[in-house]
Amino acid sequence: MDRRQFIKNTSLTGVGLGVTSQIKAFSPVQKTKVNLGMIAVGFRGQSHLEEFLQRDDVNVVAIADPSERMINDALSLFRKFNKKEPAVYKNGNYDYQQLLKRNDIDAVMISSPWEWHITQGVDALKAGKIVGMEVCGGMRIKDCWNIVDTSEKTKLPVMMMENVCYRRDVMAILNMVRKGMFGELIHGQGGYEHDLRGVLFNDGKTAYNSGVEFGDKGYSEAQWRTNHYVKRNGELYPTHGLGPVAVMMDINRGNRMTKLSSVSSKARGLHKYILDHEKGGPNHPNAKVEFKQGDIVNTQIQCANGETILLTHDTSLARPYNLGFRIQGTKGLWQDFGWGDPNQGHIYLEQEMKHTHRWDNSEQWIKDYDHPLWKRYESKAEGSGHGGMDFFVDHAFIECIKRGVDFPLDVYDLASWYSITPLSEQSIKEGGAVMKIPDFTRGQFKKRKSVFGFGDEY
Repeated sequence: MDRRQFIKNTSLTGVGLGVTSQIKAFSPVQKTKVNLGMIAVGFRGQSHLEEFLQRDDVNVVAIADPSERMINDALSLFRKFNKKEPAVYKNGNYDYQQLLKRNDIDAVMISSPWEWHITQGVDALKAGKIVGMEVCGGMRIKDCWNIVDTSEKTKLPVMMMENVCYRRDVMAILNMVRKGMFGELIHGQGGYEHDLRGVLFNDGKTAYNSGVEFGDKGYSEAQWRTNHYVKRNGELYPTHGLGPVAVMMDINRGNRMTKLSSVSSKARGLHKYILDHEKGGPNHPNAKVEFKQGDIVNTQIQCANGETILLTHDTSLARPYNLGFRIQGTKGLWQDFGWGDPNQGHIYLEQEMKHTHRWDNSEQWIKDYDHPLWKRYESKAEGSGHGGMDFFVDHAFIECIKRGVDFPLDVYDLASWYSITPLSEQSIKEGGAVMKIPDFTRGQFKKRKSVFGFGDEY
């Protein structure tokens, strides 16, 4: 059975996991199909679009993007999957507002540059649309409050589309955490340790590894993302590293993050990349650019229940890909190295390993405690973006809307995870000063129950 037919046959019966659902107030009637609008169809938006176009329970009725090239690439996907072409909104940066006026859209997926996320999300909520929002987007704390306040006022939900929470090894470790195998959790680590130099610069025509241009002369992410490195210095991309740890520590659901402190190294990597590149050199105009963003930013976080979290942002130097996860409790710990393969990690469980003080490779443990979601959907996730993770995050988004149940990652997660960025910037400016992290749930975290990753439905 192919993925499209599978989704068509997926049962709508499922349960709301025994918790009081905020979304039931938003969508009390179950849907068989979701009418979707896409705001921004660049490379990330196209990844989501490709997932949605393979589902028979989704109608993508409209897309918005100011880039003619990206619009054309997106339309080619509709033809590829033999789907009716959508209405197109491409007349400048604000034409998405015309998309939001349509009365045939239930929800929107926002995959725009970071600085647009909150504005577009708030506009969508006010227009009566459910929102899925990509990472990241924390510019200011007041922006984080704005999306929370608007969601609560409109009684419409927002899903934080953090796909790494669905990585196979991460979900297996989550399974082990919930079985108590690591004991009481004490500490977690994660980060974005990813050489992005070939993403932040290009030749203005080819997205990756093609030159040293950015801004107006760049293409795709180099047009906008690199400017953040020029103007800002902080934990710019916290959610990949934080999300999985936050889920395991029940953040915003019985626990919360209370304060942080960040420090930054000097900035050398991007300048050296420009100097060393065959299309750059010391005489290239961009060799004179001063980048504020430190090559390594470390952020320490304290939690209400006594745990600590360490995040690392490392994207400007030569290095292999790694998210640097570590989950440590009173009975043992897991630590990963690499891109998520089961054998790219080490595990130590004191009792099972008879106090040997020696690591065991994580591969067999990951296989033995494979999460039910991955067991059920492995074949359907095959070929999906980011090693299958995109299938799961998009599947959860659509299934929760159809069923009228809580999103597993919601607006409170979005706001608190986004807030790490502006708070880390302020902490660095003040020499590593401790910053208080707002309680975006307004005290409700004490009563809220975890909903992520229970069972095999979504």
